[in-house]
Amino acid sequence: MPEAGLKELLEAGVHFGHQTRRWNPNMRRYIFGELDGIHIIDLVQTEALLENARRFAGELASGGGTVLFVGTKKQAGAPVQEWAERCKMPYVNQRWLGGLLTNYNTISARISRLHELTSWQEEGKLELLPTKERMGMQAELAKLEYNLGGVRDMDRLPDAVFVTDLKTEEIAVREAVRLRIPIIGLVDTNCDPTQIDYVIPGNDDAIRSCQLVIGTIGSAIEEGAGAWRVQEERRLAEEMERRKKEEEERKKREEEEKARLEKEEAEKKAAEEQQAAAQKAQAQAAPAAGPVAGQGTPPSPGGEPSPTPPAGGAPKAPAPKAPAEAPAATAPDAPSPQSPAAAEDGGSK
Repeated sequence: MPEAGLKELLEAGVHFGHQTRRWNPNMRRYIFGELDGIHIIDLVQTEALLENARRFAGELASGGGTVLFVGTKKQAGAPVQEWAERCKMPYVNQRWLGGLLTNYNTISARISRLHELTSWQEEGKLELLPTKERMGMQAELAKLEYNLGGVRDMDRLPDAVFVTDLKTEEIAVREAVRLRIPIIGLVDTNCDPTQIDYVIPGNDDAIRSCQLVIGTIGSAIEEGAGAWRVQEERRLAEEMERRKKEEEERKKREEEEKARLEKEEAEKKAAEEQQAAAQKAQAQAAPAAGPVAGQGTPPSPGGEPSPTPPAGGAPKAPAPKAPAEAPAATAPDAPSPQSPAAAEDGGSK
């Protein structure tokens, strides 16, 4: 990470302040002396404070923070845009739009409109509109690009603001102070440093001075942001790999569960089929089987069923039937036979 030493600061003219009659008493502790009616800034303090601000910006960027570069004066406009684009950070180098920070909801809606018109222009939709409507949208697009072109990718409020001239960017400083956003500022002898969190005493009117200070802070942010992007890409790759493994494991578990259910279903079906086949074979074998003991004797040749023996004993022989008495067929005139005893009785009579 490049560092600006006393020699570089001296060669860039950072030590030249404003005229003594235009100074701010709050800058007294950063002034080394006076030369030909011009205040000379103490570069020893500038070097230490610049290193402190550089370290803060680098740590903020390495943690994924966003730094808003602000510099609308001619000396700082080009370096601000160059380093902000290198660091992929938002910037304002044309005109500070009031409410950019304090009224960010409205500004975000205008940023969305800027993206919409830009996409229409790239897709060629603006060329299909009527002339009057097309010219109005092109003018709106140019205005939005001029005011919000540098912050078109700022999807949230910045974590810090880097200001190159407190007098020119007074509204930006006021909004950042109201929202308690840390401010890194290049402060000249005619400015009030009390509201700045990281003061860098130096000349804000010389091009070389602005380039040196902006380049030092920008290089720290670029290095920190680059390291953070590498870590973020690695983290995203690991996250994607982890999700991929989890998805594969989930699919594997689902396939195993599906196979297990199919196996259980097949075993259950086979058992049911086997049981049904056994019942069918038993039903077919029952009529063809012979008599079973205890279940009665086969029917007699005459067709009458044999009596079933009583349970618990041997079968008994059937009792002989008594012969039926035949009616006496006697002739009406034939005398009835009598026994010899009867005959004797009759003779005696």
